[in-house]
Order: sequence, then C-alpha cells, then structure tokens
Amino acid sequence: MVFRVTVISVQVTQAPQPTRPPEPATSPEPRDPASPREPAASRESAAPQAPAAPRESAAPLKRARRLAVLGDSTAVGLGDPLPHRGGWRGVGPLVAAALGVGEDGYLNPSFTGARMNCVLSEQLPLVLAHRPDVALIVVGMNDTLRPDFDAERISADLTEIIRTLAAVGTTVVPVRFHDHGKVFRLPQSLKRALSARVAELNAAIDAVVAAEGVPCLDLDTMPGAYDLTAWSVDRLHPSELGHRMLALGFTALLADAGFAVPEPVSLTCSGGVEPSAAGHFGWLVLKGVPWLWRRGREFLPYAAVIMWRSLRGHGD
Repeated sequence: MVFRVTVISVQVTQAPQPTRPPEPATSPEPRDPASPREPAASRESAAPQAPAAPRESAAPLKRARRLAVLGDSTAVGLGDPLPHRGGWRGVGPLVAAALGVGEDGYLNPSFTGARMNCVLSEQLPLVLAHRPDVALIVVGMNDTLRPDFDAERISADLTEIIRTLAAVGTTVVPVRFHDHGKVFRLPQSLKRALSARVAELNAAIDAVVAAEGVPCLDLDTMPGAYDLTAWSVDRLHPSELGHRMLALGFTALLADAGFAVPEPVSLTCSGGVEPSAAGHFGWLVLKGVPWLWRRGREFLPYAAVIMWRSLRGHGD
C-alpha cells in the first residue's frame, strides 16, 4: 500500500508598519547645547552655535528730584504738629525724605478748606511752574460736606489736573477716600448720609483714575486706616502715625511705577509732638466746634434728604 503526502507551505506576512514621512534633505537645527535630552557625544559633535544675544537689562529706577503735594488740610499736614510750634509736617515731607527730594525740590501749595476746584484754579499753576517729577493729590472731603457737591464737576476738574501735569512729564497719584463716617463720631443718620456722599466722590475719582491710567492710593483698603491711633483727636486729620501710613502707601505706589525709594518710610513715630489734653480741648473749642457748626449747617439739608429716603424705604 502506498501513502501520498502533500506538503502545503504557508507564508505568514506581518502587519504593515506605519510609514514615516521622509526626512528633509537639509540638516536639522542644532539643539540647545544645554538640552538634557540630547546625548553628550551628539552635543560635542554638533556644529558650534552663534553666541546668544545678551538679555535686556531691567530699566534703571527713576529718581524723583522734584515733588509737589496738592490738596486740603491733610495735604498741609494737620494732625502731625512739629515741636516748639514749628507748624505741621505730615505726609509731604515724609514722602520727600523717602524719595530723596531736597528742600529746594519740594513744593506744597495746599491749604485748609481746599476743594477740588481750588486745586485746579489756585494750586495747579504754582505746581506747573515747579515742574515736579511726582505730584500727590489729597482733596475731596471738603467737597462732600458742601450743599453744591457736584460729582461730575469734580470728575472734570480732576481729569484736567491729571492731564495737565502728565503733559509736563509728572507722575500723578491721587487718593480715593475711606468711609469717614466710621471714624468721625456722628449720629447714625448722619453717618449714612456722609457715607453715601463719600461713595459718590469715590465713584467720580475711580472713573478718572481708570480713564487716565494713573496710580491711586485707596485709603479704604489701607491697613490700619480705621484704627483710632491713625487719627488725631479731631478724627478729621491723620495723626503722625496716620501721615506715616499715607506716606508709606504713596511710596509703595511710586516704587511700583519705577521710582527709587532710597529711604523707606518708617511707621515708628518720631520728630512730631503728641498734643496734650489741654491742646485737645483747646482745638475742640477754638477750631473743632466752629468747624462742625459751619459744615453741619451746610451738610444737614443733604443729610435730611438721605434720612427721608431711608424712612420711605423702610415704609415700603
């Protein structure tokens, strides 16, 4: 019996591998010599690279040679008296010392009772002649207490002040205000009225600051702004500590704007004088009460409107 065997040959074909795009004819760009992903031997054999361009150094800090302070009694320095009836010091000289501005480079034409329009019409021309590198503006609270308060006019005046100073190369730093009703002792109804008026003032200042792109010191968010130690006996003006806090806030903004601050402001009180109890009483009798009487008569009609609206709101 004969058996026939048939052998079948089977060929196994592997699945096709994905094709790579052809390498470009030109040589690839050399890797960064410091790249950790490339072997050392490859780095050594790579063609030498051109030296990297030097990095642009940071812009040098600006030095303020001339400083001007515009505004009302806080800008004058009230609340920070000097010994031996030497007048007032306040935020201006503290900022000048921090920036290294000499006595001949410092100008302060501010005066008590000044309003925003006073700064524009009376103080600005003097400051323009001084051509300061930096101008600080502390004004507006006197406007809040007057019956002819006009937020739009305040906004227009502040815009003109900032633009006029910016045109001669001055960096301008205004302030926006804290809620003075939280510091000054007033009946609740009057506190609400004053807080509402300050909010209107701040809204006008905020709009100008945003439109003109200038730094602004926000007293409402300044650390310690509502501590009683930051205020003098009248609760209207900063104490020496309060003026130092203002100066520290201003110089921090100026440092952010690129100015050198060679002598940072200290919050340690020195050089001023702490008013005595007799001095407190004398100020209240001779200055404080008459001021309250004058401003109170002007502010009361507005406060009455606020109280009436509040009562109607509760009634609804």
